[in-house]
Amino acid sequence: MLFKPDLNETKPDLNETAKAAGDRVARIASRARRRTVSITITLLILGGLGYIAWTSLQQKAATRTPPDLPVPVLAATPRVQDVPVCLDGVGAVRALNIVTVRSQVDGKLIAVNFTEGQDVKKGDVLGEIDPVIYKAQFDQAVAKKAQDEAQLANQRLDLARYQQLSATNAGSKQQFDTQRAVVAQQQALVNADQAAIDNMQAMLGYTKIIAPLSGRAGLRQVDQGVNAASAKGALSVDVFGNDGVAVVDSGKLAGIDNQVDPTTGTLKLKAEFPNGNFQLWPGQFVNVRLKVDTLSQAIVVPTSAVQRGPAGTFSYVIGEGDIVTAKPVVVTQQNETDAVVASGLSLNDRVVTTGFANLSDGAKVVIGKDEQTPTADLAPRKKGSRAPQGKDVQGKDGQGKGGKKGDRAQGEGDQKGQTGSAQEEQSGSAAKSQP
Repeated sequence: MLFKPDLNETKPDLNETAKAAGDRVARIASRARRRTVSITITLLILGGLGYIAWTSLQQKAATRTPPDLPVPVLAATPRVQDVPVCLDGVGAVRALNIVTVRSQVDGKLIAVNFTEGQDVKKGDVLGEIDPVIYKAQFDQAVAKKAQDEAQLANQRLDLARYQQLSATNAGSKQQFDTQRAVVAQQQALVNADQAAIDNMQAMLGYTKIIAPLSGRAGLRQVDQGVNAASAKGALSVDVFGNDGVAVVDSGKLAGIDNQVDPTTGTLKLKAEFPNGNFQLWPGQFVNVRLKVDTLSQAIVVPTSAVQRGPAGTFSYVIGEGDIVTAKPVVVTQQNETDAVVASGLSLNDRVVTTGFANLSDGAKVVIGKDEQTPTADLAPRKKGSRAPQGKDVQGKDGQGKGGKKGDRAQGEGDQKGQTGSAQEEQSGSAAKSQP
């Protein structure tokens, strides 16, 4: 069946569609205009803020520029003077005369008449060797000469008799010549005896070791007896053990060498120890400490209180109102624990020993107590061994939030600086649930 559509009914639908499309296009255009306006306003605001910031930075830079004020300086004027031209170098110190004294004869050393490091004069007797053997040999040579001189006297008398007999032809001339030769031979023997006496006398004199020149004696190679050091009394020497802390033996300084060893650049000292516990053995290397003096009534502070800066050593002194002031100090001696201050501090001053990280001159401090000083643990703790204070720890039986709560950890953290065997045990113990 065919029919013809009504044109009057179709036209209103087309008009509504066109109208809806026009409204949609208008809304899109309105949104685009609003977005463009908002972007423009945002850019204007950002530009204004940037201009304000740039202006303020320029003003700050202008204020930071130092004013054109006179600068304090020191001035000097040129002068005319003689200027020496020098060359610096490295040299070695040597003595004008060095003599190694050795004994010229063998024997037992019975006396040492000098102290190591002592100033001696030329001709002083430094040591004595037992002269008994050489004295006996000298006496023997003297007796041998006396015997030969007696024989020479007898032979000279015989020579005179033979000479008279030969002159009167009562005796043989040959016998006279023979006797004259015997006398000459005996005279030579007497001269040999005198040479032997001189030799033995010299050997006997060598038993006394004489200083060949004036100077200072060094360390001797042969000892006899015990000799004390020539100083303000005997200086004490301590020997440390393998740990470098414990003193295993104490002795006295016996001598100081008179020259520096060129191979090591050190000066040799000699000390004597009783070694009652047999802890020192020949050839053993040990660490020693020589006490040379005692500073009486010296001002001593902890080593940590002495700080070092560009101008030298200083200490922070706590004044009124707990305000610190940096004062320069002069340190004469310092070790791992204490420092001796020669000037800069008094007995009434309080110095800062810890907490220098944020400390400056004029800062206010809060003085704590020694027992509040934090100490480091010997070894790292196991992860999770410390429980925060005030929080419940779940037991091993797996109870939830609604179940019974376990014991609370009682230990304090290291941040408060409190340490102790009881606290460490509490903080490191694991929490257990209630049965």
